[in-house]
Amino acid sequence: MAAPEPARGLAAPAPPGLLSTLRQLAGSGLGAPALVVMMLAMMVVPLPPLALDALFTFNITLALVVLLATIYVLRPLELGVFPSVLLIATLLRLALNVASTRVVLLYGHQGPGAAGEVIESFGQFVIGGNYAVGLIIFAILMIINFVVVTKGAGRISEVSARFTLDALPGKQMAIDADVNAGLISQEQARRQREEVRQEADFYGSMDGASKFVRGDAIAGVLILFINLIGGLAIGLLQHDLALTVALENYALLTIGDGLVAQIPSLVLSTAAAIIVTRMSTAEDMGQQVIGQLFDQPKALLVAGTVLTLLGLVPGMPNLIFLTLGGGCVALAQWHRRRRAVAAEPTAAPHAEAAAEPAGELRDLGWEDLAPVDMLGLEIGYRLIPLVDVQQGGDLMKRIRGVRKKLTQELGFLIPAVHIRDNLELAPASYRISLKGVMLGEAEVFPEREMAIDPGQTVGSLTGIDAREPAFGLRAVWIEPRQREHAQSLGYTVVDAGTVITTHLSHLITQHAHELLGHEEVQQLLDVLARRAPKLVENLIPDTVPLGSVVQVLQQLLAEQVPIRDIRSIAEALAIHGSPSQEPGDLTAAVRAALGRQIVQHISPAAEELPVMTLDPQLEQLLQQGMQAGAGPALEPTLADRLMSAVGEAAQRQQAEGRPAVLLVGPQLRAPLARVLRSQIPELHVLAYTEVPDDKQIRLVSTVGQ
Repeated sequence: MAAPEPARGLAAPAPPGLLSTLRQLAGSGLGAPALVVMMLAMMVVPLPPLALDALFTFNITLALVVLLATIYVLRPLELGVFPSVLLIATLLRLALNVASTRVVLLYGHQGPGAAGEVIESFGQFVIGGNYAVGLIIFAILMIINFVVVTKGAGRISEVSARFTLDALPGKQMAIDADVNAGLISQEQARRQREEVRQEADFYGSMDGASKFVRGDAIAGVLILFINLIGGLAIGLLQHDLALTVALENYALLTIGDGLVAQIPSLVLSTAAAIIVTRMSTAEDMGQQVIGQLFDQPKALLVAGTVLTLLGLVPGMPNLIFLTLGGGCVALAQWHRRRRAVAAEPTAAPHAEAAAEPAGELRDLGWEDLAPVDMLGLEIGYRLIPLVDVQQGGDLMKRIRGVRKKLTQELGFLIPAVHIRDNLELAPASYRISLKGVMLGEAEVFPEREMAIDPGQTVGSLTGIDAREPAFGLRAVWIEPRQREHAQSLGYTVVDAGTVITTHLSHLITQHAHELLGHEEVQQLLDVLARRAPKLVENLIPDTVPLGSVVQVLQQLLAEQVPIRDIRSIAEALAIHGSPSQEPGDLTAAVRAALGRQIVQHISPAAEELPVMTLDPQLEQLLQQGMQAGAGPALEPTLADRLMSAVGEAAQRQQAEGRPAVLLVGPQLRAPLARVLRSQIPELHVLAYTEVPDDKQIRLVSTVGQ
C-alpha cells in the first residue's frame, strides 16, 4: 500500500538538521566535552585536506556570525556568552594552526594543494604570482590585528572592567534609592542588581578574554616563521627540492595558512572591540550610527559645503566631490524640513489656546470656585519635558509609583498629585504644596544628574554645588558623562525626575496625617466592613464617633505609625472606646495593640531592642508635674538640660548603628514625644506597654537631670 501524500498546502515534516542536532548534543551535557576532545584530536591526530577545508570554512563562518551578533545585539549583556565564545574560537583556531602546520611540513613538497583547497585558494588569491606582495599583505594584516584592533580592544576591556567594578557600590545605592522613592518594585530591584552583577562579571571576563586574543595574534606570527623556515629546510634537505620549487610550495602554503587563520582572528578581534565599546540602548549598531552620526543637519551642511568647495578647485576629481557635497547638503535640508514638520503639531495646541473665540460674558457661579488641591506640584517651563509623555517624560508615571508605594506602606489611598506649570517660578524650579500651602521647593537641572554624597565619598566632582532637597545632603549637579566616575567615587547618582519624586515622597510621609480626613477614614471603614461587618457596625457611632477615629488615625500617622492594620485598630477602639472618648487615651490603647508592628518598624531584624530610659527621680518628677493632660511641667532650664541629654544619647546610639529609642511610662510617652521629636526627629519614644512580651530589651543608657 502506497504511503499517503501530504495534504496540499502543508509541508512535510523536515528531518532534524544540524542546528537541532547541536541543541540536542548541548542539552545532553556532551557538547563541551566533545568540543574539547575534538580540539585535542586536531592537535594530535593528522587530518586529511578535506577535513581541514571543512574546519577552516567553519572557523570563518563562526567568526562572521559572532561579528554580526555583536552588531545587531542591543545590549552587551544580551551576548554575555561572548567571552566564552571568544576563548573557544581562539583555541579552535590554534588547534587548526597546529593541524595545518603538520600537513604543510609533512606534505608541502607535493605541491600547493597538499593542505587542501582553502589554503591553496587563499594563498594564490593574495599572492597573485608575487610572493613579496603576499608577504607584505600578510604582514599588514598582522600589524592591523595585533597593533590596532587587539591592543585597543584589550585596553578598552581593561578600563571598562576597572570602572565597572569601581562603580558597583554607587549603582547598588542608586537602586536602593529608587526602591525607597517608589520608582521600582522589589522584584525590579532584584533584577537590576542581577544585571549589575552580570555587567561586572561580563567586563571582567572580557578583560581576561582580550589577553587570549592578543596571544593568538602573537602565535600567528610565530607559526608563520615556523612554517616558512621549517618548510624550506625540510624541502631542501629531506626532499631535495630546488630552492625555487621549495619556496613556491612552502611560501604559498604558509601565506595561505596564515590568511585562513588571521582573517577570522581579525574578525573576532573586531567583534571584541565592538562589544566593549557598545552602549546599552534600544537600537542596534546600525540604527545608532544613522541616528547619531547622520542626523546632524549642521554637520552635514558644513561637510557638504567643504566638499563642494574642493570640487570647484581645478585639477581635483570635480564630479566625485561635487556629487558627494551636493548629497550632504540635500540630506541636511531634508532633516531640517522633517524636524520643522514634526514641530508643527506641538505648536498647534498653543495656537488654539491663544485664539480662544470670544463669547458672551456669563455671570460667575459656584462651579467657578475651584477646589484646593490636596497635593500640588508646580514646575517651571524648563521642566515641562519631564511630564510631557510625547517628549519622553516619565515624571507622571514615577509619581504614580510613589503614590502606589506610599499607599501600601501607610495604609490609605494617597490622593492624586495635580501638576501644573507656573511661569512665576524660576525656569528649572518646582514647588510642592499641600492644600494650597507650599511644603517645599527646589531647583533641578533636567540636562544634568545629581551626585549625592552619602558621607563616604573618596573624591570631589566638578559641577554645580547643591543640596539634596529631601534630606539636605551635600550634592553636585554633574554632566551625564560623569555618572560612572561619580559612582566609582562613592556618590549616589540620580536624575532630575528622581530628585523630585524622592522629595515628594519624603514630604508626603512627613505630612501624611494632614492628608487623612473623614472621607478617607469612611472609605477605610467601608472596606473593613466587607470583611468584618459586625466590628464596624458596633464601633461607629455606638462606641466611638467617626471624628474620634479620624483623630486617632491622624495621631498615629503624625508619629510615623502606619495604619495598614485597620482591623487591629478598630478592635482596640471597640474595646477601649466605652471607658474613654479622649483621643489621647484611645491613641495610647491603639499603639499598645500595634506594639509588635511599631517595634518591628524600628528594629526589623534585631533579636533585642536597645533602649534609653529616664533616671527614676527625673521620671517621677515629670509624672508629678503632669497637669490635667497639659503635659509635664518643667522649668526652662531643666527642659533644656533634658533635651540636650536625650539628644546626645540619641547621637551615640545612631553612631553605633542602633536606633534611638527612649522607653518611658505610658503617661509620659505622648507629651514627651511631642516635645522631643520636634527637636530630635530620629528619636522614637515608646511606652512600656508598647513593647511585645517576647521582645528582649537591652538598656543602653540612662538619661538623668
